[in-house]
Amino acid sequence: MSTASTPSHRPRISPFALWFGIIGCIAVIAFFYVLMPGFGAERGQAPLDILKDSWNEETRYEHGIMFPFIIVGLLLYQWKQYVLNATLGDWQGLLFLLLGCFLYVIAYRVIQWRVAVGSLPFVVFGLVWYLAGRKTALLAAFPIFYLWLSIPLPDIQQATVPLQNISIKLAQTLCSLCSVDTITVGSNIYSPNSKWKSVEVAESCSGIRSLMALLMISSAWAYIARMSLWKRGLLLLSAIPLSIIGNGFRVASIFVMAEYGNEKFAVGTWHDNSGLLIFYPISLVLMMTFHAILEGWNPFKKKKVVRTIIESTPA
Repeated sequence: MSTASTPSHRPRISPFALWFGIIGCIAVIAFFYVLMPGFGAERGQAPLDILKDSWNEETRYEHGIMFPFIIVGLLLYQWKQYVLNATLGDWQGLLFLLLGCFLYVIAYRVIQWRVAVGSLPFVVFGLVWYLAGRKTALLAAFPIFYLWLSIPLPDIQQATVPLQNISIKLAQTLCSLCSVDTITVGSNIYSPNSKWKSVEVAESCSGIRSLMALLMISSAWAYIARMSLWKRGLLLLSAIPLSIIGNGFRVASIFVMAEYGNEKFAVGTWHDNSGLLIFYPISLVLMMTFHAILEGWNPFKKKKVVRTIIESTPA
C-alpha cells in the first residue's frame, strides 16, 4: 500500500513580526539617508536629499523624479510573491547589511554622496534577506538595486559629443529623404537655399538626456517582461540604438518644420516640445515592436503551465 509523503514546509515569519521589522528598518534608514546631514556643501545635506537635487537639467537627469514611483510600482507588482515566499530570517543577509554600512561610513568620511546612495540598496537587500529569507530578497533584488540608475553619472556630459555627431548625421539623412537639403559646419546646420537661418545642434540635442530616460524605461520593461533572461538583456540594451533613432527623427523634424513651415515655430515651440511629440512615441513604439519580435509577435501571450498528475497504484 502506497504511503503519501508529507510535504515539508519551510518556517514562515509571522505578519506582525515582519511588519514590525519593516517599520523599524524604514525608520533607521530614513534617519541616516534622509534626515542626518553629512554630505554636500558644508556637510549640510543627507544623501537622498542631494540625489533629489541632482535630478536637474545640468546633469541631464530631469527624469529622476520618476524613479521613486517606478520602484514602488515594481515592488507592488511582485508583492504577493514576497509575502508567499517570506520565511524566517537568514543571518547571511547581515553580510550585505554590513557591506552597505561599511560603504556608508566610507562615503561619510570622504564626503561622497553617490557612494552613500549606492550603499542603500545593499542595506535594504541585506535587511530583506535577514527578515524574510533569501528567496524573497532575490525576488526583490531588481527593484531594490534599480535605485542605482537614478544616480547621475559624473562627467556624463563628455558622452554628448559623439551622440551629438550621430544625431547630426542621422538628421541629415532623414532630411534628405524629405527633400530638405542641409549643410553642416561643426554643430551648426544651414540651409543651402537660405530658407531658414542656421540651427545649432547643441549638447541638449545630443540625446544623452533621452538615452538615460529610455534606459530607465527599458530596464523596468525588461524586468516585467515574460521571457528568458537573454531576451530581457537585449530588450534593455535596445534603449541605446532606439534612443539614437528617436532623437534623429526629433532633430530632423525641426529642420523639416523650418523648411516647409514656420522657422520661428520650428526652432522655438516645436524644438521644446518635439521630445514628447516625436522622440518618446517613436522610441516606445520601436521598443514595443522589438519586444514583439523577441516574443514571436505575441508579447502578451500567457504562459501555459503543464501539470502532471501522478496517481498512486495499490500495491
